[in-house]
Amino acid sequence: MDILTRLPMPATLLYCIVIGAVLIYAPFFVVAIARLQVGYDMSAPREMVNKFPPYAKRANWAHQNSFESFTLFAPAALMAYVTGQDSTLAVGAAIAYVLARSLYSVFYILDVPVLRSAMFAVGNVGIFTLFILSCRSAVM
Repeated sequence: MDILTRLPMPATLLYCIVIGAVLIYAPFFVVAIARLQVGYDMSAPREMVNKFPPYAKRANWAHQNSFESFTLFAPAALMAYVTGQDSTLAVGAAIAYVLARSLYSVFYILDVPVLRSAMFAVGNVGIFTLFILSCRSAVM
């Protein structure tokens, strides 16, 4: 856990938010390749997904799910930042989220549902850990 000692803990929370936002678009690179393969249809870009090969459809779903997950992670990490969470647990939860979401997309695209689901769970545990730590701190 050497990474936890390199940056101030509040900065780590903010960097995890930035990385989480970037991770939303990581699977989209696979989608972009598929769009080039099937021919980009500017008049119906959403309809084009139906023509994608299976791996590209999964990449599109991973991309969409990343938005959904990030809408919970960002406020959780911001709450931790605002309430001054500087524990190793808080930073570890944020880093676990980022790592899990990185692997989530990979496992989704490669069609490994058990590992994809495990990474989904790890990411959610990270989110809810941040929420719980922040709420506990706010009440005290």
